[in-house]
Amino acid sequence: MKQVLQNVANGETSVVELPRPQCKAGHVLIRSSVSLISAGTERMLVDFGKSSYLDKARKQPEKVKMVLEKARTDGILQTIDAVRSKLDQPMVMGYSNVGVVVEVGKGVTEFQPGDRVVSNGRHAEMVCVPKHLCARIPDGVADEDAVFTVVGSIALQGIRLTAPTLGECFVVIGLGLIGLMTVQILRANGCRVLGIDFDPEKTRLAQSFGAETVTLGQGDDPVLVAQTFSRGRGVDGVILTAATDSDEPMHQAATMCRPQGRIVLVGVVGLKLQRSDFYEKEISFRVSCSYGPGRYDPSYEEGGNDYPVGYVRWTENRNFEAVLDMLDAGSVSVDALKSQSFDLVDAPKAYQTLLENKSALGILLTYEPGDICEEKTVPVTPGAAPTRAGAPVVVGAIGAGNHAGRTLLPAFHKSEARLKSIASSQGVTGAHYGRKFGFEQNTTDTAGLLADADINTVIVATQHDSHARFVLEALAQGKNAFVEKPLALRAEDLDAIEAAHADAATKGAAPMVMVGFNRRFAPLMQKLKKALNRVEPMSVVYHCNAGAIPADSWVHDPEAGGGRIVGEACHFIDIARFLTGSKITSVQVVGMASLDGMPNTNDTASISLTFENGSIATINYFANGHRSYPKERVEVYQSGGVAVLDNFKSLKGYGMKGLRRHSSPKQDKGHAACVGAFVQAIRNGEAAPIPFDEILEVSRVAVDAAAILAKGS
Repeated sequence: MKQVLQNVANGETSVVELPRPQCKAGHVLIRSSVSLISAGTERMLVDFGKSSYLDKARKQPEKVKMVLEKARTDGILQTIDAVRSKLDQPMVMGYSNVGVVVEVGKGVTEFQPGDRVVSNGRHAEMVCVPKHLCARIPDGVADEDAVFTVVGSIALQGIRLTAPTLGECFVVIGLGLIGLMTVQILRANGCRVLGIDFDPEKTRLAQSFGAETVTLGQGDDPVLVAQTFSRGRGVDGVILTAATDSDEPMHQAATMCRPQGRIVLVGVVGLKLQRSDFYEKEISFRVSCSYGPGRYDPSYEEGGNDYPVGYVRWTENRNFEAVLDMLDAGSVSVDALKSQSFDLVDAPKAYQTLLENKSALGILLTYEPGDICEEKTVPVTPGAAPTRAGAPVVVGAIGAGNHAGRTLLPAFHKSEARLKSIASSQGVTGAHYGRKFGFEQNTTDTAGLLADADINTVIVATQHDSHARFVLEALAQGKNAFVEKPLALRAEDLDAIEAAHADAATKGAAPMVMVGFNRRFAPLMQKLKKALNRVEPMSVVYHCNAGAIPADSWVHDPEAGGGRIVGEACHFIDIARFLTGSKITSVQVVGMASLDGMPNTNDTASISLTFENGSIATINYFANGHRSYPKERVEVYQSGGVAVLDNFKSLKGYGMKGLRRHSSPKQDKGHAACVGAFVQAIRNGEAAPIPFDEILEVSRVAVDAAAILAKGS
């Protein structure tokens, strides 16, 4: 199927061939008939993409600050690599889509195949959308009209926040697509409306919808006009749907308002507020969030959990329905908002028109009604990459997220394994990384990938809760598995993997299972290991300044992510196991208590380990520090000496014989060496780089540590 993507680095728009997306639980798979290019949002995205790196930095000062802090802690080269990787990723375009349901996922009862629906789906021939971001289209509303529903819902939510009453007077500043729909909905609500914009064509349209208008730049003072419009009382409210860096619209809005007036920001304007503007009149100011309640709430959107209508009358889904009802009744018309229509294959021309014609409003992309490619696997690059001598290593990758794309896939590409197939749920990242690293196929069919007889090695780089399932499926198919940590989230899953591995061994050589415990392969960590005395016990202290992540992140979800101790601190447990060279005999955990009323994410803790050879280790995994401080530091105390490995950039010994000072201009945590050792072991028929029982041991300790923390919280 075809989909529109944008290159963030240069703003170029392209139509690419992708496999059709999988229909997930709680989702609806839709075959598109028409989609709408948002004149405001998407023009801004394209403008940003086409801007220089310097201009991109100016527009995102907070991200520049983060980049500078990363450069101080991780080094210039590492930071440049991270920034380039981020800019290299494609951006999916579009959020207003109409089509016909072809499949519904598990748990969806609201829709069935054949339903005509509107959704916030992308510009693609087929889209997979959460059920709460879809709404059934009334029979009397044409596809080309219904496609304005999502944009209309943004306007409607801004209006709901102002709580207009019959007869009130409002100002709409910015008469783009959303602004003109705001004018119509306010008029339908019985309000008087004053519309303001620089473009005379847009003010003319607003007049046709029943608004009085001011065309900026033609001599009229908008504040004075608003005073007359409000019969000298000041307007009841102002809705800002403009896009500008200027602070003037906000100042004007406050000046126009009556005492206790309301201002709602829907667009993007400068926000250097003057206190006196708001203080003297007690003006209220709110920022509207997209389509309405539920937006960006994963429980509502991805989890499918609706808000009770008695408590949240208007969700984003119910806002969709309300706009469709207005379109059906004729109280809102979009005919005058349609600027041009393009076939999907001509999407680059459509975006060029958007940039060149600042008066353009609704630009439609249409889709051929005939058969489209519904293949779940499509070719990426012809032919196989050359492989080294020895047994062939043919790879299928499941998951194409940020870590896989930045770290794992480049390492496998460097290893000269044959990269045959890459799978992702929507196919977008698979297409990007597939081309970049020379995969032969891009697929959304993970079952087909696992059943492919050519593939003997599987990369598992998906969400944590699926790791165990994919490893078990790989073992059942007799395939080697490289798992981006953790191996599993629960003890019973680890038991199942151990049993499956043992069962495979009884049938011959067991497939190799490797977890991406890359830090033990880092060059400076290898030097540290060689400098240690293998006889005497040691004390290991691992400091990790992990940094906080939002409490509602999927990583903290016990079912989806398993928490950060299982998901990341397992790395440091593995290092303690690696350096001591001895089995772990006990684990104790002390976690930081949370303040009353604050969620305890159990990601600030000290883990104490003891080992058979008498060694001890303490892992300080702290999420309450600052990102300007280096992330990782390892200290080893043994035989009167001390070794310090600082953030994988420097290693220094104090009284430790044979260990001189080492430093590296670029942080190297051993990812490439880890993957290289794994591929080489398969190719040469060698033992696993990390013994399987050691991987299980570390994984069980991480699961136990997380359980101790959860029990104590």
